[in-house]
Amino acid sequence: MIEEPAAAEASLDPIRSRILAALAEPGSAAMVAGRLDLPRQKVNYHLKELERHGLVELAEERRKGNVTERIYRATAASYVISPSALAAVSPDPSRSPDQLSARWLLALGARLVQEVGALLTGASRARMRVSTFGIDAQVRFASAADRTAFADELTQAVAALVGRYHDESAPRGRTHRVVVALHQIPAAQPRDAAEHTEPRRPAATDTTEREAGQDEER
Repeated sequence: MIEEPAAAEASLDPIRSRILAALAEPGSAAMVAGRLDLPRQKVNYHLKELERHGLVELAEERRKGNVTERIYRATAASYVISPSALAAVSPDPSRSPDQLSARWLLALGARLVQEVGALLTGASRARMRVSTFGIDAQVRFASAADRTAFADELTQAVAALVGRYHDESAPRGRTHRVVVALHQIPAAQPRDAAEHTEPRRPAATDTTEREAGQDEER
């Protein structure tokens, strides 16, 4: 989980992103340069920047004659940039709590990434595991009416479960957050078609989008 703005900026650099991917298998600057067909000096510079931000680390040093070869590895198998890295402009669910707003759904997702990332960071320092639970499923609706009915039933079911198990007075209770999301899966767009797609008009406000058609907002 990348939480520092400088580290996020470093990870988003195209060359550094390629280096991070290449270092899924440890290697020296020369080895990475060979894998990516880049000058060794350039790779070495970017490696130092990635190491400075904690994205790569020194795995070992190997002595070859009068030269010491430094072997690096990525500090994680994958990286996620926390919304906290853009604190001033990160989405906030409390600003527009509207169940039919796609922007609110994105804000919920951003908060989920930030909170779970903080849990993982704390648990890693304490050498503990994080207890979580998730459900991932796909459903194909025959009509918008069916989707609305599904959302209504799901809302009632979640509300009933929360009401049954929520105990505000539990002295040792731990508060958990429940997020259920429903959205259409974007269709894959061929690269050639994407390159020739006409620019889209500026996005309307949430209210305007809902008035134009709620199918695009859920």
